[in-house]
Amino acid sequence: MTNDTTLVPSNRAVFVEGMHDGFPIALGYFVVAFTLGIAARNAGLDPLQGFLVSFFNNASAGEYAGFTVIAADAPYLEIIILTLVANARYLLMCCVVSQRFSPDTPLMQRLLVGFDMTDEIFGITIARPGPLNPYYNYGAMVLAMPGWSVGTALGVVAGNILPTSVVSALSVALYGMFLWVIIPTARKDRFIAWLVGISFVFSFAFAHMTYLEDLSAGTRTIILTVLIAAAGAIFKPIKDDTEDEPDMDGKEPGHGA
Repeated sequence: MTNDTTLVPSNRAVFVEGMHDGFPIALGYFVVAFTLGIAARNAGLDPLQGFLVSFFNNASAGEYAGFTVIAADAPYLEIIILTLVANARYLLMCCVVSQRFSPDTPLMQRLLVGFDMTDEIFGITIARPGPLNPYYNYGAMVLAMPGWSVGTALGVVAGNILPTSVVSALSVALYGMFLWVIIPTARKDRFIAWLVGISFVFSFAFAHMTYLEDLSAGTRTIILTVLIAAAGAIFKPIKDDTEDEPDMDGKEPGHGA
C-alpha cells in the first residue's frame, strides 16, 4: 500500500524561500528609496522621519505624493486623502492574495501580510502555486521593508550633505522611476497609454484653469486620480475570465441539470 501523502513545507522553510525571493526586491527598493529620500529632504523631513514614513507607508507613488503636499504645507486631511487614493490599488491586491490563503488563516496574519503588500511582493506571492502561506510574505517583508526604509533615510542624509546641484539631479532621477512604471504598461495597452496622455494634459490644464488653479496641488491630484481611474473602470472594465467558462460537466454557468 502506497502512501500519497504530500509533504507540506514547514513555516521556517517557506520563510527562507520568501527571504530568497525578497532579497533582489530589497536591493531595488534601496536604490529607488534613496532618490525618494531626496524628495523627503526637500519636504523638510529628517532621516528618522524619512525612515518612519517609508517603514509605515512602503509605496513610492504614495510617499512621493505625500512628500509633495507636505512640502506645500497642506493640511493633514489632504495628506490622508491623497495617500489613500494613491495607495488604493493595494486594497485590491490584498483582496486577491487573501483569497489564496487557507480559510483557517488567522485574521492577524492576513493583516500583517497586507501591511507590506507592494507591487513586487504581490507579484512574487501571486505567482506561487497552490494555497499561500503567510510566512512566505514575512520572509520577503523582513528584507524589503528595511531596504526601503534605510534607503529613504540615507537619501535624506545625502540630500543634506551633497551640493544643491547634485541634489537637483538626484531629484530628477525619481521621475525616471515613474516613467519605468508607466511606459511598459502603456506599451502593452493602448487604452492605458491614452489615459496617461490625458492625465498629463488635464494635470497641466487644472493648474491653469480658473477656480481650479486656486486649489492646492494635492487636491487637484486627488480629483484627477479619481476621475481618470473612474473613466478607465467605466470604459474598459476588467472582465472575469471565469464568467464564460463552462463548468466541469461542460454546461454553461448558471444552467441547471
